[in-house]
Amino acid sequence: METLLVVIFVIGYLAITLEHNLKIDKLIPALAMMAVMWALMSFGIDGFTTWFDSGAHHLLENFGTFGHEEKMELLEETLLHHLGKTAEILVFLLGAMTIVEIIDYFDGFSTIKSFVKTRSKKKILWIFSFLAFILSAIIDNLTATIVLISILQKIVKDRDVRLWYAGLIIIAANAGGAWSPIGDVTTTMLWIGDKVSTAMLIEHLLVPSLVCMVIPSFIASFLPAFKGQIDVEDEETSKSKFGPTMLYLGLGAIVFVPIFKTITHLPPYVGMMLSLAVVSTFAEIYSSSKFSISNVDQDSDDHAHHSPVHSALTKIELPSILFFLGILMAVASLESLGMLFNFAEGLKQGMPLIGTEMAGTQVSDLVVLLLGVGSAVIDNVPLVAASLGMFSEPLDDQLWHFIAYSAGTGGSMLIIGSAAGVVAMGMEKIDFFWYLKKISWLAFVGFLAGAICYMVMRYLF
Repeated sequence: METLLVVIFVIGYLAITLEHNLKIDKLIPALAMMAVMWALMSFGIDGFTTWFDSGAHHLLENFGTFGHEEKMELLEETLLHHLGKTAEILVFLLGAMTIVEIIDYFDGFSTIKSFVKTRSKKKILWIFSFLAFILSAIIDNLTATIVLISILQKIVKDRDVRLWYAGLIIIAANAGGAWSPIGDVTTTMLWIGDKVSTAMLIEHLLVPSLVCMVIPSFIASFLPAFKGQIDVEDEETSKSKFGPTMLYLGLGAIVFVPIFKTITHLPPYVGMMLSLAVVSTFAEIYSSSKFSISNVDQDSDDHAHHSPVHSALTKIELPSILFFLGILMAVASLESLGMLFNFAEGLKQGMPLIGTEMAGTQVSDLVVLLLGVGSAVIDNVPLVAASLGMFSEPLDDQLWHFIAYSAGTGGSMLIIGSAAGVVAMGMEKIDFFWYLKKISWLAFVGFLAGAICYMVMRYLF
């Protein structure tokens, strides 16, 4: 039965990886894989000899001696436990996505366009790289990429030049998301799973992530694509006078979440819900004012009957939420049978030991680097989900910081390797092989430079 479960997981994984070739949204194989794997575990429960009790964090090697009813009860408890941990991540993401959509409702992101005052291609490259690096740490790398490419489309008219900017934005956004607990789904998973703390994550990964962004941008600034000047369109004003206010309020509310967790020791989604409530309150007040004092057109009349919150909720990425649900619960099924722990032990013993010492054992740095390279080929969410089940190192162990960096930045090496890359691919119709030829080597150099920086810092400090 264990072999059948692994085969189903591999088939589902391949379907997710080949999403664009199969023309099937990745949420479909993820949800199907989750349901089928847990169903097979229920049917074959009497044949399993080991079980990981998630509540007690203990591997039950005498599981085979349990009765059928006892096994089924434990399976249901385990399923509920994993659903609860997954729901923490999903509710957190729903809150963050809604706040971002509320900001966009007031056209708050157009405020960012005012930062671009130059016509130099090289200076615009650095402006967008740093904006992507900083913004992705606050509103996550996926949303930051969408926002910045949307602004880029209004500034850079030449699509051939714009593709180069988009490629560097992907690298910078993934690098920026790696050092923030709210910057990438994978770092959020590690943070909510009590594997990393906000302060230590920033302390260990800010500099390596910055190196990962700066090196490719520096090299790219000497390429022909970024020489000369561009024609910058006249600056547009925000459609709403409350746009800048909602931008700063929304970003501040998201940044407040780690502070709330530190003060109250409550799960992050609680703080995110509080932030959403505050932002929504101001949005409702500003929305009423907006429609009562302005001459609205027919489209605005339609919006006037709906609150900004309702409008925002209709635009959030529910397919992504369902994909995360499916893949995280599918990985949880393998963890429940103890398979991931056995795989982790094989990695520890089979790989050459380069470093990362902890708790009397060692995990090769090569394993973590391969995880980063692997995240460029396949989705980094299941890779990190698997690592959560494979390793049992304590909070803020060096292993978790290195995993956060590798999984977060490694996806930049292929355009399909990260959510930021996939959305940029869709927005600008970027060809896979164009990215592979023009951008991948820059991403690889940045990834390697940041990894070396991290390892040097680890040994020095």
